Amino acid sequence: MRIGIGYDLHPLRDGRALILGGVRIDHPKGLDGHSDADVLTHAVVDAILGASGLGDIGAHFPPDDARFKGASSLALLGEASRIVANAGYRVVNVDSTVVAQAPRLQPHLAEMARNIAHALGLEQDAVSVKATSPEGIGSLGAGEGIAAQAVALVEQ
Repeated sequence: MRIGIGYDLHPLRDGRALILGGVRIDHPKGLDGHSDADVLTHAVVDAILGASGLGDIGAHFPPDDARFKGASSLALLGEASRIVANAGYRVVNVDSTVVAQAPRLQPHLAEMARNIAHALGLEQDAVSVKATSPEGIGSLGAGEGIAAQAVALVEQ
């Protein structure tokens, strides 16, 4: 058994869709990035790759590679899961937290967990997605961005 942790942070900007855990959320701004900038899914990718000793999301899906421009992060998670499996590991479970001042994420958490579980080939109860507010502190509290972290357990 091995444990990995992932963290991601992207700024919010006008003219982008807000996608978290593969769920499009109604919000005036979206996360800025090369792919769909889904910080939650990116954190999960880093957690499973890290637990397997396989580097990070940038090593496998470089942000300067045109193939990944606008890519679905859930598709990248599915590919990362295959990379992990090909290295002889199986994801057991994932626990994650999104940090956002707004919008309120509680109504979307179960769908996010379902999407991530599906991309990993897991039952939904093997994936936990939580949300918390930075309570107005710092750049996240000012609504300048959204962050996420994830922990994954894999077994050989």
